[in-house]
Amino acid sequence: MDHYKVLGVNRDASKESIKQAFRKLAVEFHPDKHANSPPHVRERATLKFKHLSHAYETLMDDRKRADFNIRSSFSSNPSSSSYHWNRSYYRDQNPGGDHRNSGGCGYNYGYTRSGRASYINKLEMLLRLMTARTSLLHLTFAGLLLGASVAIDSGGKALWEMHNSGKSFEDAMDSIDNAKG
Repeated sequence: MDHYKVLGVNRDASKESIKQAFRKLAVEFHPDKHANSPPHVRERATLKFKHLSHAYETLMDDRKRADFNIRSSFSSNPSSSSYHWNRSYYRDQNPGGDHRNSGGCGYNYGYTRSGRASYINKLEMLLRLMTARTSLLHLTFAGLLLGASVAIDSGGKALWEMHNSGKSFEDAMDSIDNAKG
């Protein structure tokens, strides 16, 4: 589903124009407005309102919008690999499929990839991994450990030279081995 088409705006639309388009369409398709409509019209309006709400939520958040733009560019480019995005709204369903009013509801997102994977997809995954907050923390910690080991190593050599001028560490080890033997 193309969120820009759902809201009827261009890909370079500002947040203000996205907000205006959403408000205009939300008034038209709001479920309360269709409370007295026939069931099929009411269901269609409710579904359309859910799509509008999701599109608005995605396009108003800069991070989600960038992620959507990247993913939609992959799905529109058949030469890289084809992506099939699915999103379904669910409400605690029992095996019979009827809706229980237990209050547990949400969105279920996922995608499946068909075709060959391109290096761009692998690069995107690597960039996401490298820019994740936990990955950055782990890299920082590893850098600190490496820096500490280098500092300790160079400090140990400096201490050795300060207390044992004229002897190298290897010479001292040879003299210890000779003394043992």
